[in-house]
Amino acid sequence: MSLQLGADSLVATDFDGTMSPIVPDPDAAAPAPGAVDALAELSGEVGELAVISGRPLSFLTRFFPPEVSTVGLYGLEMLRHGERIEHPNAGVWRETMSDVASSARLHGPPDMRVELKELAITLHYREHPEIAEDVEAYAEQAADAAGLRVRTARMSVELHPPIDEDKGTALERLAADHTGAVVFLGDDVGDLPAFDALDRLESEGREVLRVAVRTDEFADELPEQLGARADVVVDGTEGALALLRSLLDRGSA
Repeated sequence: MSLQLGADSLVATDFDGTMSPIVPDPDAAAPAPGAVDALAELSGEVGELAVISGRPLSFLTRFFPPEVSTVGLYGLEMLRHGERIEHPNAGVWRETMSDVASSARLHGPPDMRVELKELAITLHYREHPEIAEDVEAYAEQAADAAGLRVRTARMSVELHPPIDEDKGTALERLAADHTGAVVFLGDDVGDLPAFDALDRLESEGREVLRVAVRTDEFADELPEQLGARADVVVDGTEGALALLRSLLDRGSA
């Protein structure tokens, strides 16, 4: 698929599995070598370059310079052009999320890793896949008790406040400030709403490019629906970076 990028285009990417290799310890995740430089350089060639992630801004802003917009917690918070914006309904859920995470550490299935992301909780079972069903059942119970929503993720389950925000709504908000092509790179089921947003933008006449990233070590984890809907499938962070460099070098993909 040919795509023309220009000063009015938007290029957005997920973080984990796209710009950062998947690692057993979520706190140890970091951009792949060359990723930050590639994003910063491309940001000067397009209208906006953004990282849209389930990670909080406090994590993302460790790595990316101000010229790269960062969207955290699936759109509940973002940093653009030096301005930090939080969803008006998000703050009231911070105490609830902290309480639910504490309870999960005490009462959740043995060997489940609990990761509190300020306004989201990830319940991991990558290191113990045999407890997947127990974690999923616990997540449903905890969400029901606290009024939260459940999202399936890569070898994990996520709990979120009941706010209608996802990577798709975040991508559309960013795209509303641009008139050119829109590109998004993702690797997991949490990225499907961004593909949905690209479908809507395409129906309105916008040029779009849907990129699925197949992580080398976990290639079998690429969601079938994500791969089937992608215009391009690349292998791992190296493939994602190669595609970004091709956009930089040729202005098309």
